[in-house]
Amino acid sequence: MTLSSGLNKQDTIPVPKDTPRIILGIDPGTNIMGYAILVCVNKETRLLVMDVVKNLKEPDPIEKLKVIFHRTEKLIASHNVTELAIEDPFYGKNVQSMLKLGRAQGMAIAAALSHNLPVHQYAARKIKQSITGNGSASKEQVAAMLMRLLGIKESPEYLDATDALAVAMCHLNQRIPMVGDDKVNSWKAFIAKNPGRMK
Repeated sequence: MTLSSGLNKQDTIPVPKDTPRIILGIDPGTNIMGYAILVCVNKETRLLVMDVVKNLKEPDPIEKLKVIFHRTEKLIASHNVTELAIEDPFYGKNVQSMLKLGRAQGMAIAAALSHNLPVHQYAARKIKQSITGNGSASKEQVAAMLMRLLGIKESPEYLDATDALAVAMCHLNQRIPMVGDDKVNSWKAFIAKNPGRMK
């Protein structure tokens, strides 16, 4: 399934309400990069594709970056993506791991910029908070919530794929409207107040 965004890649004007927003969510990684694409038309959100790009057998780190760039470009072009949402790398105990993630993120962002797409970056804690209401949620908890929200029947082989979907959903969540007088701050709360809105 491919939907036309109705926009040229050079356009940066706001997308009209009745025009599909096609959001590419990416969980960057040099060995495994998760990606997911959401199609959003008015109040309806559908998962178009969710998978990973595997670089496990490529020994050259520069070639890994090249694969990330070209695969991201191909996703953007083949699905008429209108915006990119990507997870920010975070500093853990290993600075080298953070540097590798930063390079992978940079390649995906560069691919989006080459198509003149808006890019939105989110911290891992913010993404988890947006999906589950808990910034310390595990990958498994995030995946379970997403599967419930979107009616996904089968768990993906790699949680990097659901992590990427979480990034896209987090980005979409930034535009969830006020419900009554209470601001909705997570998909869990939104679904509780709006059953049947996700299809």
